[in-house]
Amino acid sequence: MNKKRALILFLAAISVCFWSCKGKSDKTSAIPTVKVGLVGEEMRTTWDKTAQILSDSGIKLELITFNDYSIPNRALANGEIDLNSFQHNAFLDNEVAGNGYKISNFANTVLFFLGVYSHKIRDLNELKNGDAIVIMNDPTNGGRALKVLESAGVFKLDSSKGNNPTVRDIIDNPKNIKIIEVEAPLVYRTLDDPLTAAAVANSTFVVSAGGVPIKEAIYIKKIDDSDAPYINIIAGRNADKDNELIKKVITAYQSDAVKNVIENEPPLAGIALPAW
Repeated sequence: MNKKRALILFLAAISVCFWSCKGKSDKTSAIPTVKVGLVGEEMRTTWDKTAQILSDSGIKLELITFNDYSIPNRALANGEIDLNSFQHNAFLDNEVAGNGYKISNFANTVLFFLGVYSHKIRDLNELKNGDAIVIMNDPTNGGRALKVLESAGVFKLDSSKGNNPTVRDIIDNPKNIKIIEVEAPLVYRTLDDPLTAAAVANSTFVVSAGGVPIKEAIYIKKIDDSDAPYINIIAGRNADKDNELIKKVITAYQSDAVKNVIENEPPLAGIALPAW
């Protein structure tokens, strides 16, 4: 009888464990999860705060970091992630035009300013004839850099080229300034080159190289309507435009709590502004 009773108790324990564990597993699997693709670490603080807000509503954010700007939009279009947050409007427009991705801007996040930096001069008026200025070699950021230099009076651009001019569109260059194009992460690092008079760099890459944009820049263009293409965004698949779960993520992001992170916490404080 003792052996039989022990067997019954053993089987009962297994049964309780099975249903208890199954219940926990089912509960875990039922938690809605949204995968968000990032590039670098600059935006992570805002998404960490968003994740905290959403966790109170039973929604989980999974943040996935990519090391190449060409990957997150492809991953989004292929359904490997649900949203991404790394690019501005102009970059997305070029990606969609070039690759046919069915993705679009779901919401604005921040505006990173481009600054002009130099270890040789303190004002762009000090540029000498034939000096070299380094800018980014990708079309959208490079075009934006040229617009920054135009706003500072360094040269004039063909106005018919809109927000994406190239070096070939410089039409009035009184000091014969030479434009050197390199990979965006390397621009700020060229300042120590004897041949570099100045450089136009993304504030995020300045920070990653140990610089302080708001203190070091010798010129920062005032924000106006022309900056709209360069506002960073949350991108999603067109088919998810009315997805209620995605809408909750965006509402959580565009909150006062996240705005406070952007304005007051590193690394975004002093290099970016809330853009919603």
